[in-house]
Amino acid sequence: MRLEIQWFIYALVENQVLTLEDCVALYEQLDPEIDITAYAQEIVNALASQMPEDELQALLEQFQTVMEFAVQKAEEKTSPELLDAYKSGNRTVPAGQEEQAQNSLDGVPSLDGISQMSDNEVAGLMIELLTSLRALGASDLHLSATGAPFVRRSLIIQKLSKIPLDPDDARRLNLCLLTAEQKAKFQEDQDLNFALEVGQDRFRVSLMEHKDGMGGSYRLVPDHIRPLVELGFLPDDVKVIERLLDYHNGLILVTGPLGSGKTSTLAAMVDVINKNRYDHVISVEDPIEILQKSANCNITQRQVGKDTKSYSSALKGALREDPDIIVIGELHDLETIENAITASETGHLVIGTLHTKDAANTLNRLLDVFPPSQQSQIRAMTAGSLRGIVCQQLIPTVDDGLTVAYELLVNNMAVANIINDGRTHRLKSVMETGQKSGMCTFDSNLFNRVKLGQVDAQLARSYMHDTAIIAQLDKLIAVNEAKKLAAGGQ
Repeated sequence: MRLEIQWFIYALVENQVLTLEDCVALYEQLDPEIDITAYAQEIVNALASQMPEDELQALLEQFQTVMEFAVQKAEEKTSPELLDAYKSGNRTVPAGQEEQAQNSLDGVPSLDGISQMSDNEVAGLMIELLTSLRALGASDLHLSATGAPFVRRSLIIQKLSKIPLDPDDARRLNLCLLTAEQKAKFQEDQDLNFALEVGQDRFRVSLMEHKDGMGGSYRLVPDHIRPLVELGFLPDDVKVIERLLDYHNGLILVTGPLGSGKTSTLAAMVDVINKNRYDHVISVEDPIEILQKSANCNITQRQVGKDTKSYSSALKGALREDPDIIVIGELHDLETIENAITASETGHLVIGTLHTKDAANTLNRLLDVFPPSQQSQIRAMTAGSLRGIVCQQLIPTVDDGLTVAYELLVNNMAVANIINDGRTHRLKSVMETGQKSGMCTFDSNLFNRVKLGQVDAQLARSYMHDTAIIAQLDKLIAVNEAKKLAAGGQ
């Protein structure tokens, strides 16, 4: 396997786009001499039937950067440890680890014998399975026809069973908790996204039809709003974000790849507003995941498909409903983005999310949806209304937990000029020198997390691209190793 493809797979797995098993399985079906461009196209083809068009488009925009990263790492003549088992020919879980992983799933009900159960018994089994997720510490449950059921915990996939789900069993499990209205809608659309309540637990559910039958993904929604510090934001950066939330107009963006914790960050930001301000907040989500109770603010949460037709129609309506702050769960089309920018210019603070990986990519995605005839006007509007961007992704911590690694962009005169002129490639250098304004890059944030002992140094290095910060990190690693040797010799 070529080095650049190894690093490409490494990046896909680290960003939770695909599992290592899926990447390797696809590679083994292809010509061993396939180049990275052709392999990337095969990945796109494989994902095309599994992802909504807007999410697939966001992924495509990231692929070029991922490929450049892979080629750059390959030129260093090193390979990622992630693929060591594959290269050595050992493609099974190391001895003892599989049993250990299975033991860690004790208490999860078995999915055997579903065909002999009544509908009520299947519903009871599903409730028991979902309820056990919180105690398990898992973030997601996946039940798909002809695939082994699995959970994701701390970004790691653990199978609930080695036996693939029978298509009929998968359909019964995924449909058993739906209302008659939801079943009819799923039958019509063949896709369904909704929020499911099981006792005190809430789940974001995504159901779909695929070539082998029916599949369902269940994301565990936190049972409380976690403060920004608890999510992993450093105290000084929390103050920067809180300053952004003090504005009475403008646009704030929370971005990151799929599954990067944007919803939790968005909820934490609304909670800050709810405690510190006395305003009317309208939030539009699809679906509503984390419930917000009005405190100092009056918070109205609307669900797309249930309470409103679409993001764009809800945003239009919000402008006539006397809001101070508008929260948009996803800025995914031209009309929604245009209305959000307009609202941010007309006296409202607008907070929204995008599936982008960094500040430059965020601005390009935000602005490039507009036709060329509007580009100049929209860039000027965005340069004046943007307050800041939080780009994040989840990474493992040294104590086997998860935290957010992020970069912060704060709009100042230099940033506004770059947006106006369309020179977004210069944003990184402005962020590197903009610490006094509260800015930080992803690499500098990772470096600080290593210094604080929160993130493993070698893991952090695998995410970094800035050669200057990598050099600082290598020096820090060498100093720490020297201290360990000195301590051991005393």
